This record gives sequence, C-alpha cells and structure tokens, in this order.
Amino acid sequence: MALYKVTVATGSDLFTGTIDSISIRLVGLEGESAKQKLSHLLLPGTVCDYELNIEEDIGMLLSVQLFKETYLFLVQDAWYCQYVKVIDPIGKLHQFPVYQWISGDTRVLFPEGRGSILSTSSGNLYMEQRKMELEKNREVYKWKMYAPGCPYCIDADGIGDLPINERYSDEKRGSFLVTVLLSKLEVGLKGFTRNTDSWRNLDDIKTVFYFNRTNISDEVSKRWNEDSFFGYQYLNGGNPMLIRKCLNLSENFPVTSSMVAASLGTSTDLQKELQNGNVFLADYKILQGIPANHSVNGKQQYISAPMCLLWKDPQDQLLPIAIQLGQTPGEQTPIFLPSDSEWDWTLAKIWVRNADFQVHQTAYHLLHTHLFAEVFNIATHRQLPRNHPVYKLLIPHLRYTLDINTFARKQLIGPGGLFDENMVVSEEGVKSLVRRAMEEMTYSALCLPENIKARGLESIPNYFYRDDGQMIWEAMERFVSNMVQHYYKSDESVRTDPELQAWVAEIYEKGFLSNESSGIPSSLETVSSLVRYLTMVIFRCSAQHAAINSGQFDFYGWMPNGPSSMKSPPPTAKGVTTLQTILDALPDVNITTTAVVIVWQLSKEPQDQRRLGCYPDEHFTEETPQIFILEFQEKLSEISKIINERNQTRSLPYPYLDPKVIENSISI
Repeated sequence: MALYKVTVATGSDLFTGTIDSISIRLVGLEGESAKQKLSHLLLPGTVCDYELNIEEDIGMLLSVQLFKETYLFLVQDAWYCQYVKVIDPIGKLHQFPVYQWISGDTRVLFPEGRGSILSTSSGNLYMEQRKMELEKNREVYKWKMYAPGCPYCIDADGIGDLPINERYSDEKRGSFLVTVLLSKLEVGLKGFTRNTDSWRNLDDIKTVFYFNRTNISDEVSKRWNEDSFFGYQYLNGGNPMLIRKCLNLSENFPVTSSMVAASLGTSTDLQKELQNGNVFLADYKILQGIPANHSVNGKQQYISAPMCLLWKDPQDQLLPIAIQLGQTPGEQTPIFLPSDSEWDWTLAKIWVRNADFQVHQTAYHLLHTHLFAEVFNIATHRQLPRNHPVYKLLIPHLRYTLDINTFARKQLIGPGGLFDENMVVSEEGVKSLVRRAMEEMTYSALCLPENIKARGLESIPNYFYRDDGQMIWEAMERFVSNMVQHYYKSDESVRTDPELQAWVAEIYEKGFLSNESSGIPSSLETVSSLVRYLTMVIFRCSAQHAAINSGQFDFYGWMPNGPSSMKSPPPTAKGVTTLQTILDALPDVNITTTAVVIVWQLSKEPQDQRRLGCYPDEHFTEETPQIFILEFQEKLSEISKIINERNQTRSLPYPYLDPKVIENSISI
C-alpha cells in the first residue's frame, strides 16, 4: 500500500463551490487506482488536503480523474476546480492544472501539467488519453456555417447552448448588464429612444449622454470638423487600418494638380508629393454595391463607397485634400475639395466617416478580431489536448470569446437585431461585407509588421498605433519564441507534431476557407513559422482587438464623426449643401442614441478582467516557462511606461495599446 497526498483547490468566486460528491482516481503508467471519495461539500476559495492509501501499483503518475455525482438526490451543482496537486510515495510533486467548471454527473481526466508534444516515443496509454480527450471535446465544440464565404462559428443558437466553460462568469455578466441598463436608463429618461425626428442642431447631439463621457470624446466633439483631426484619425482613431501610401492615382479618381493647388501651396505640386511619398489614400471600394438598409424608422438609408486623398504637410499633419463619394467619376460624382463651401466639404467628410464606420465595424472589428478569434478557440479545443504547450499558451487569449460572439450574432448582427433596426448595413449587408473582406484577406494583413510595410506606413510620423503595436508585437514574438523553442527543439519536431498540424489545417479550412491565394498556411514546417503564426494569433486576440474596439466611444460618441447611417443620398452637385441638408442626412435622434449606447457598451470592458500577460491560471507548471512569463510581464511593464510618458505630453493621448488596459482576450 502506498500513500499519496492530494490537494484540491476550488475557485474563489461566489458560486464556484459544490454540494455534490467529488471523488478521484489516480492514473499511472502501469494502471489506475480505485475510485476514492474526497468530499460532498467544497466551499468557494477552499484548498483541501487528503491522504489516499492506494493498494494498486500504478507506476509513474500520468493523470487524475475527477468524478462529480449528485449528492442525496439534491439538484446537481456545478463545481469550478482550479487545480489538483499530488505528492507521490517518494515525495515527488505532480501538478494538474484544471481551471474549469465541471457540471452534471460526470468524470473528467486531467493530465499532468508539464507541456508535451507527441513523438514516436510517446506511450500508447499517453496517446490514448489525449485522443479520448479530443474526441470528447469534438462532441461539444462543433462547427456551424455562419454564412457562405464567411468563417465558420460555434454550433450554438444562444448563450445557453455554449459549453459551460465558454460562458461569462456571474461577475462579468452582471457587470455587462449593469452597463447596458444604466446607459439605456439615461437616454430613456430623456425620451431619446422614442424620438424619430431629425436633430434640430448639432449641439443638441451632445445631450445624448451627460454621465457617460470621456476626455477624448469631449475633445473629439470640439475638433471633429478640423481637417487635421480628420486625417489624424486614420492613424490613431478607431480604425487605423485602412489608409495606405499612394504613389499613383487611379483613373477612377481623377484628381488634378490644379484641384489641390490651394491645399498644397505654391512650393510644390501633386506630382512631386506623390513621388515624395507624402500622399495617402483611403479607398472604400469594398462598400460598392452593398445594399443599404431600406427601413430604419420606416425610412430608406443610403451608403456610398468614397475615395479620400490625404497629404502629409511639412508640419507632419495628415490633411484631406480631395474626396469623391463613389467609385465612378462623372458629373454626378464631383470631387469635393477643402476650397469648396464649408457645408459641402463638411458633408463630404461626414460621408467618408460614415463609410469608415461601416468598414471598421464589419471588416476590421468583427472579422479580423472576433470571428477569427472564434475560429482559433474552436480549433484549439478540438485539436489540441490540455497538456499541449500551444494549448497552454493560447487558452488565456481565448477566454469568453464564444460568449460575446454568440451574443453578437443574436442581438447585434442577427435577424431583427440592432444592425437591422439602426444601421445602414443590415444583417445581409454585414454578411456581404465579411464575404468581400474574406476574398481580400492575406496572411500579411494579419501580421502587424508586414501590414504596416504593405501599406507603406513605416515612416509616417505620429502613427502611435504602429509604434505601440510594434513594441507589443516584438515583445510577444520574443515570448512566443522562447516558449516554442523550449518545447520544439527542431524544425522536424514541428513538422511531425500531428496535433499541431491538425490544428493549423482546421483553422485554414474553417477559418480561412482553404483560400490558398491568401498565403495563410495550411501546415507549418519550421520553428520560425510556428512562432510567427502564434504571435499573429495572440496579437489578434488581444492587442489588435484593443486598438480596434477600445476607442469606439471616444471617436463615435460624437455622432457626426462616425454616423451609423445616412438617410439622404450622397450629394451629386456642389454649392447646394446647407447645415439643414446635413441635419436631414444624419441619423434620427433615436438611431443616434442607439448607436452611441452600443459603442459605449462595447468600449467598456465588464468586470472580471485579465490584462495582457496576466496569467492567474497556471497552465504552465514547469519553472522555465514561468520564467518566460515573468520576462514577458516585465517587458510589457516597460512598454506601458514608455506609452504613458509619451501620452503625458499630448493633448490627445493614444492609450489603447497600453498593456495595462489591453485585455488578454476578446471578451466584449
């Protein structure tokens, strides 16, 4: 008979304990022990110690099997287990990370915490345990087509259909609901949600929120119509992803030197500035032909696919110098200029901001972060067992993503959802835009350094998204490289890892729809390619989402700077626009209110937060990976200090990529 000392830790949140009966079985290389009962009452935050006398010779300890069974005919009670630790008869400590809910009458096998990859020397029992774990996961994490030409999603119609470990905690859901209720309460008491009239003047828009404001949103409401601020947003606003350097103008945007001479001054001309790399283009051709919502408050809405030319002046300001509100030039599609009347130019810029809002929300926010993160989540659970090092590395960055995505598909972008009722791009328009964005998708677009280079923005000044993002990317890449090289000693070990290759292949198939022209890999051949791929995944699920999501209220809280819809068609002539024309085109009072409430909610991360690099769930139990985590955290702290020191010197800070405010995962 051998003595094993067992420690079991229960989560600390209010309802993580259980009154159900908990038992354990130890599984070793030579066999397994008999099932032994531990407790029928585990309170939140408790760490309980037990002694097990095992008669069987089980050999080297590999796994523990936990049993949860209803106690005395009471209603079954879910239990959140943090970890199990076992000291074997010779005094060796074995750690078993759990960090998950266990619900129903069930038994679950948890492997020892050391990260490991399959090899030719892996034992049959070891391989069989991993296979059984994945087979069980595939019964729970099932794929479903979201829409043709779009990434697949989890097979769940609502939050209640999700695996229990993918749902918000009570704290997070409660915090989310409070934010929703309080924001709706303020605008509801003011009567805005029932007012279907146009705004009577621009200043009245400031009355949507009194309590819910930020310093940046207040600054935006003051500067929104300045050309320099309009250009600034392409670098550091809600959507810093679309602008690119322009070396030659296309035939469908016939801007001439004489048109922009007043903007450029007498010391240069358009051709010189193109050659010098000082001209940039924001092209919204992806919106061409997208159907506009035909009934918002019973009114037809309108959408355009504008083109906007910008110039970096000698003071390093990025200024709009020409706007065409369509992709086909002609008499009905004039090119608007800063030298036009105030209201002509203002309305042209509003149309561009409206187009940017649509592309931002659908392509760069929904697709590039939320939908891809969902694919990463599902494939990880289906193809990587718990003790695979890539699983351990990624799981903190996939937390709660399925919950918020399932909520969004039902409440925001689903049939009859908020997009159908309030946005120019309805449910079908969202699917069409995602489909088009998928057709243009490239691997380099998902990797920050390559994306910046492809858009020709390596040296443009005051591009804080690039500067901060590059620091974080490099820190992540170093962290990932250390982790990967700790477990993969050669390129051959990457090529011959069947679980890793199955994971990459499933993401390629279900996420990127086997689009070979995208350059997205369907397999990985080298250690360096694995490092790049994992850095891309983690950056997408954390920093990129922060850059795209966290500033939404700051820049869209003042509605004219990012109207969700337009209820008049784009102007077809100059000299006819007045302030009233603009007020008649902007969204109605209730539509404005709903859009502002939405971006407020999405910009406010609910409670139960975990910041970038914060890993309270210790999935890695070995000393060396834990050292890598500490080094990563120290580097992020250095980056945070650099960003904060810079922001202290600016009237308009860029805080969205401060590691201290980046969430580890997409959870809102």
